[in-house]
Amino acid sequence: MDLSIIIVNYNTKDLTRKCLASVFASSTNFVFEVLVSDNGSSDGSIEMIRSEFPQVRLLENNANLGFSKGNNVAIEQAQGQLVLLLNTDTEVRSNTLELSVRYMYAHPDVGIMGCKVLLPNGRLHEASRRRFPNPANAFLRLFGLAKFSNYNYRNVSVDEEMEVDSVVGAFLMIKKEVIDKIGLLDEEFFMYGEDLDWCWRAKEAGFKVMYYPAAEITHYLYGSSKAVAFRSVRWAYDAMKIFYRKHYAASHNFLFNQMVYLGITLRMYLVLILNMFRAGKSVH
Repeated sequence: MDLSIIIVNYNTKDLTRKCLASVFASSTNFVFEVLVSDNGSSDGSIEMIRSEFPQVRLLENNANLGFSKGNNVAIEQAQGQLVLLLNTDTEVRSNTLELSVRYMYAHPDVGIMGCKVLLPNGRLHEASRRRFPNPANAFLRLFGLAKFSNYNYRNVSVDEEMEVDSVVGAFLMIKKEVIDKIGLLDEEFFMYGEDLDWCWRAKEAGFKVMYYPAAEITHYLYGSSKAVAFRSVRWAYDAMKIFYRKHYAASHNFLFNQMVYLGITLRMYLVLILNMFRAGKSVH
């Protein structure tokens, strides 16, 4: 088995249908399987998958385990040499899987690959290629000064293949041998941040993380989180705290760390307040 495609579903029946249809319409010579890990959906997703996509391996979790644990449940049953985490709110191009698998097989030093993730308006989703958050660039982003931050690679063409710190979990392809070495997703991250953490651990283990723009998908954003906007904001900012605590806190003193946590919390409450007055909810 070349590739295991893992999709975590939580009450996104219509998006999941489109995503699966795009996957099975792919033109590839590689052998792949699709595992859908359902986190207790109540919108008819399970019935839809069973009737319309009987070739899917459906894992019913009967509860919302979160993104990390939902993926891990499927990863532990995956049979492919490569594992692809794919969001329900995405659609792949017909050649995306073929190009991605071929790329990973051709580059033994690459542990994780991300593709060009496009928003519905055709613009690049900037999380497709990013540096790790650190106290400096996170401060600038948190307080509305993102244009001065180096978090995103805005000075590099979107069509340039490049090594990056992290790609986005909406489309993240990883070699099974890398998972065997660095472990599963950290389930402390309920939703958001787990992709950054996995990329950190892969690079720490000596593997490259690559942005490969020849392969493309469309990402509609916030598929599962629209229904739980306020909780999604909390999960996003909790993820920032977890990531900082895991990878930076030990290098700074107690007072500095508390200031970082306070800044993250204040920004979270600001976003919650703004979401009360805007139609398009956001975690940022």
